[in-house]
Amino acid sequence: MATTQGSRRVFIGLILLSIVLVLLVISPFFEAFFLAAVLAGAFFGMQTWLTKRLWGRSGLAAGIISLGIVLALLVPLAALTAFIVSQVIEGVNFISTLIQQRGLEGLLAYVPGPFKDSAARMLERFQSGSAGMWQTLQEQLSARGAVAAQTVGGVVAATGSMIFQAVMMLIALYFLLVDGKRLVEWLESVSPLKRGQTTELLTEFRRVTRSVLVSTLATAGVQAVAALVGYLITGVPVPIFFAAVTFFFALIPAVGAAAVCVAAALVLLATGHPVAAIVLAAWGIIVVGLSDNVIKPLLAKRGMHMHGVIVFFALLGGLSVFGPIGLLLGPLSVAFFLAVVRIYERDYGRPSARPGDPATPPQALPPVERGEGWEPSRTTVEGPEERHSH
Repeated sequence: MATTQGSRRVFIGLILLSIVLVLLVISPFFEAFFLAAVLAGAFFGMQTWLTKRLWGRSGLAAGIISLGIVLALLVPLAALTAFIVSQVIEGVNFISTLIQQRGLEGLLAYVPGPFKDSAARMLERFQSGSAGMWQTLQEQLSARGAVAAQTVGGVVAATGSMIFQAVMMLIALYFLLVDGKRLVEWLESVSPLKRGQTTELLTEFRRVTRSVLVSTLATAGVQAVAALVGYLITGVPVPIFFAAVTFFFALIPAVGAAAVCVAAALVLLATGHPVAAIVLAAWGIIVVGLSDNVIKPLLAKRGMHMHGVIVFFALLGGLSVFGPIGLLLGPLSVAFFLAVVRIYERDYGRPSARPGDPATPPQALPPVERGEGWEPSRTTVEGPEERHSH
C-alpha cells in the first residue's frame, strides 16, 4: 500500500511532466502568447474602464481594444506603403518620359556633378556593347535563378510566419483581456506561494512591461523629432515622410533610427550635397542613434524599482540574448529576481525592529574600572544569596 509521502512525490512528478508537455505544446506560439500577455497587462486599465462604460460587456471592450491595436499597426504601414509606391510610380514615369523625349543622354542632366563623368563613361560602354551586356545579363539571371527563387521563397515564408504569429497574438490578447482577471485568480488559488505573493509578482511584471512599452514608444517619438530637425536643417526632400519612417525603424532594435538618417544622407550625397550629407550622417549617428541608449533607460526606470544603470544593461543584455523580444524579457528577468528577493526578505527574512517592540537586552558589558579596583557591572547576573540579601 502506497504511503502518503510516496503518493505526493509521484503526484509532484506528474505535475512536472504535465508542465513540460504544456511548454512543448505552446512553444511554437511562445512569442505570440508572450506579447499578448504583455499587451493585456498594459491595457488592463483601459479594459476595466471600457467594460464599466459598456455596462459590463468585457467581450465588446476587448474587441474594441484589439481592433484599435490592429488599426494602430496597419494604418501607418498602409499609408507609408502607399506613399512609397506612389513615389516609385512617379519616378518610373518621369524616367520613361525623359528617355522617350531626350534618350539616355537626357538622364545625364540630372546626375550630380561629381558623378557625371563616371555616368557618361558607363552610358558609353552600355551603348557600345549593349547586345553583349544583355546576353551576359541573361546568362547571369539564368545561373542565379535558383538562388533567387530560394531567397524569395524564404522571404515569403518569413512573412507568412510573421502574419500567423500576429493573428495568434491577437486571438490570445482578446481572451486574456476578457478572462485575464479570472486567470490571475486561478493562478493565485493553485500557486504554492503564500496568498498574495503570486498576484504581487504578476503586478510587478505588468508594471515593468508597461514601463518598457511606454519608454519604447516615447523614445521612438523623441528620435523621430530629433531626426526631423536634422532633415529640415540639411534640406532632405519630404522630411515628414523620412521622420515617419524613422519612428517605425526606431521600434526595430536590430535596425534603429540612425539607419534612416544614414539612408537620407546617401540621398543627399547622390543629389550633389556632400556637406549636408556628412552633417546629417553625423547627426543621425551621434544624436539620434545614441539618444536611444540614454532616454529609454531614464523613462523605463520610472515604473521599475531598479537603478537606471541596471535598466540599461537589462535592455542590452536581453536584446543580445533573446533578440528583439529581449527588450521585454531582459527587464522582466531582472525585475523577477528583485521581486523574489524583496518578497523573501519581507516574508521570510529576519524580522526588523518596529516601534513598540521590546528592546533587545543589551550584551554584558566588561567591568568598569573604579578608583580602588574592579567592580562588577550592573548587568552581571546575581546569585541566589545576593538576591535574598536585597
